[in-house]
Amino acid sequence: MKLNRISLLCTALTVTAASTTPVAGAEVLPLAERLREAVVAQNFRDVVDLTPPEPGAPPVTQQEKYDASPAELMSRARTRSGGRPLHQTPNLDVAIIGLDPAGRPAAVANVLLSPQHPNGVVVPVQPQGLSTDHVRYRWWNDTEWDNNGGVGTRDVLPGREHAPIDFASPYPASVLKLLVGFGVLRLVDLGRINLDAEYVFDPNPARAVCGGPSVKTVRQHFDEMITKSQNESTCALVKLLHDLSAWDQVNRTFADLGMPTLMVTGTNPGNGGAWGGANMSSLDTAKLLLLINGGAEVLWTTTEGKPVTAAELSASSRKFFLDTLAAQGHNEMLSTSNWCGRGYPVQGIPQQVPARWIEPDGTVTVGDAIYDRDVRPCNETAEVTFAHKTGWTATAGSDAGIVKSLPGKDKRDYIVVVFGNLGMDYADAARPADPPGVFPVLYTQKYAQLGKAIDVIMKTS
Repeated sequence: MKLNRISLLCTALTVTAASTTPVAGAEVLPLAERLREAVVAQNFRDVVDLTPPEPGAPPVTQQEKYDASPAELMSRARTRSGGRPLHQTPNLDVAIIGLDPAGRPAAVANVLLSPQHPNGVVVPVQPQGLSTDHVRYRWWNDTEWDNNGGVGTRDVLPGREHAPIDFASPYPASVLKLLVGFGVLRLVDLGRINLDAEYVFDPNPARAVCGGPSVKTVRQHFDEMITKSQNESTCALVKLLHDLSAWDQVNRTFADLGMPTLMVTGTNPGNGGAWGGANMSSLDTAKLLLLINGGAEVLWTTTEGKPVTAAELSASSRKFFLDTLAAQGHNEMLSTSNWCGRGYPVQGIPQQVPARWIEPDGTVTVGDAIYDRDVRPCNETAEVTFAHKTGWTATAGSDAGIVKSLPGKDKRDYIVVVFGNLGMDYADAARPADPPGVFPVLYTQKYAQLGKAIDVIMKTS
């Protein structure tokens, strides 16, 4: 990715919410405008809603949402039949940060899609802080989105009542596990947690999603939480942070570092469950990944004037986090390499599947998740690595990670984050049925198409 750090960054950030029409005769559009066009081109409205809304349904407040386990998903007959056309434009929050050779931000863009902005809206981003005060973020609520024109009623941040863009932030699903991981590693750096110490997890009250009592090292819980999206290990680490009375401190740290939309609230101290109070914007999530990735000098400066560097996590913690993200087993949203060679879904970001999950016959097994495709041909032609975390619920689809080119491939290094409300309850009209006993396709393939389009943009910039 050929980026002039200053000129491209400034060009991307001068695009305002109103400038959504390409300039006639322009050879190269600003990054943010190219991203907006890529989002709109996928025609996300053109999906089938398998659980269409019932008019007049009362709003639901704090919802219990967890990614379904692989065993649960594979036990269902997921033919995705029936349903009705989506009644309005979905909500998407998409951000990318291009990186220079030193790992610093060279370009940034943030685009929102919603019923109020069916053609996408570019979010003005302040260059020094990689932040915006132009968005009034609202907590996600399925019923409000269905029956209130997509408009939320509860503010995420105070003081944004007059912001020009009103946007309900899609629930982050299991990408919230990045926040748990950051909290754990901050306490590792402070000497309060030892990754190799055993943690006795005894959930009380018991919750099916959190599993039963277990004794594992913190390192094992962390790995299972990220690479396999295991809810039981996530509950254990959420509870560990409660045991140390650390959650207020962790949430305050996100705000102090200029990422105020990142938060995990309302979780149960006794079992680590109840994740409905998690919120993430794509822009702040991209900044968190920027910090985890590491880079020279100051990465951004908060509105209070605090310079933020990669030293907010130790080098060893950042390496552990990155290595774990790079070992992700679920490559099936923005990247779809686990479905190598299938006609559906289309191939997304051309990612290399980690060897850890590949069986002798080339198929992939991730815990209880069984895939039926030989991924070796796609690994031979892969162009990038993708250190990332996915998330899925009925009404949430998310993917966030760091893309780096493989040796000899077109150069690009960037961070990409996509949050959307098109989860497992939404399907493409022509989606084929899943083979029995095989991990099902969870998302519309439009996410993969968007991932591919973003990768093309970043490798040609």
